[in-house]
Amino acid sequence: MSLPAVVPAPASIEAGSGAPFRLTSATSVSGDADAAAALAATLTARTGLTPAAPSTGSGTDESAGIELRIAAGGAPESYRITVDEASIVVTGADAAGLFYGVQTLGQLVARDGGDWVVPAVAIEDAPRFAYRGVMLDVARHFHGVDTVKGYIDRASSLKLNALHLHLTDDQGWRIQLASRPELTEKASGTAIGGDPGGFYTKDDYREIVEYAASRHMIVVPEVDMPGHTHAVGLAYPELAEDPVISDHMREIVDVYGGGALPEPGVPFEALAVGFSSLKIHDEATYDFVADVFGELAAMTPGPYLHFGGDESLATADDDFAYFVTRVSALIADLGKTPVAWHEAGSAKDVADTTIGQYWGYVTPQEGFAAKAQTFVDNGASLILSPADAIYLDMKYPSGPELGLTWANGPTSVQDAYSWEPADVVPGVGDEGILGVEAPLWTETIRTAADIDTMVFPRVAAAAEAGWSPRTGESDLRTWESFRARVGALGPLWTSMGIGFHPSEEIPWVTE
Repeated sequence: MSLPAVVPAPASIEAGSGAPFRLTSATSVSGDADAAAALAATLTARTGLTPAAPSTGSGTDESAGIELRIAAGGAPESYRITVDEASIVVTGADAAGLFYGVQTLGQLVARDGGDWVVPAVAIEDAPRFAYRGVMLDVARHFHGVDTVKGYIDRASSLKLNALHLHLTDDQGWRIQLASRPELTEKASGTAIGGDPGGFYTKDDYREIVEYAASRHMIVVPEVDMPGHTHAVGLAYPELAEDPVISDHMREIVDVYGGGALPEPGVPFEALAVGFSSLKIHDEATYDFVADVFGELAAMTPGPYLHFGGDESLATADDDFAYFVTRVSALIADLGKTPVAWHEAGSAKDVADTTIGQYWGYVTPQEGFAAKAQTFVDNGASLILSPADAIYLDMKYPSGPELGLTWANGPTSVQDAYSWEPADVVPGVGDEGILGVEAPLWTETIRTAADIDTMVFPRVAAAAEAGWSPRTGESDLRTWESFRARVGALGPLWTSMGIGFHPSEEIPWVTE
């Protein structure tokens, strides 16, 4: 008997020998109210059926069928599902585990002629890594609250539990801060290509954080520095060095267009990177940093604050090391865990709690692995975001004219799947890996539809790398298994309104 399609692959799944559970308009969902609401939304979208309320009488409730419950004692975020002809029971070790069990149950629903069924099955599941994220760049092109909430819905359906928001870059500042109001007054109005900008008010940000929490996701805000800071200079010119223009930058602007070369005090609307820097030895810079991260810490209940640290090509190496050492310590003193892109590992004195985010290739470029290793040597860990595998903004081999190609691109779905986290940075196995994150940079991404197209189906590969057993430890952890399981999710994704790219690599199921 074939196994039902589940993505990401569960730790254990066994097909039952009995008849399936049949969903009808009389099927009720009982137990945890939040999980029941999440399941009802999925079932209604998928089948058109609205689950019945369970009976409150003292007699036997013949309509009762799906029970959702929390039973402490298992691993964090773990769950189990048992399905037979008479009942479905989903048990989570905690609220997150139950929520993830509900997401799996939604994937199990299948057509049987004119009916809807859930096959008899037993699943025991728990995540491999604690951190499983997606990143959305809202600086190059701004994306509003509703789009972000839709992205949260989509990501959490694949058991991803962190939303990294890239809130600032050369092209714009996207978060309102009472301590520094000029940032959004003067530096938020533009985007790449002259598109309109925007920003999140403090209430908007609170709404995003609370919505994410309802889907068991944390928000990781990133304010990138000391590079990627041209927008800061629009609001506070005294804090910013003049742009450093290189031949490489001229080439990028010539190839991709999007505007003129950067000038002090003029909004930047092109794609080039590496030209901007804060003033490293001016104490006013650190007053600014303290204001920004102090306020952001108070607004962010999650444990992480990301300070960027990538592509600081206009900052001297010694100055960069001084800066990231001081800023990482400042964030740690706020009671938060600093996160930085792996370049910050070049600073031997970076705060020892700092998490490194590796964005090099699956086979590391020269020097990249050594910088990433620093964080593990300090006793912290890494988030893996290999650019040539799970940068979701890379072009597909064929398909839409969205995305870029610099990261060994184009990037196929098979490329996104065929890597093993414990094999990327030499000597760094599971114990040194906090998790996996799939970034979506938005140089070419303007709409929610663009996001769907570039993210799905490749984000499912990243989700499996973060959640599922190590490659080789499960029969399901193969490309052939994955492509078949993802293909079976096509009807579910369609019912959820996800405009996924119909990659020819995947044998899509249609109804």
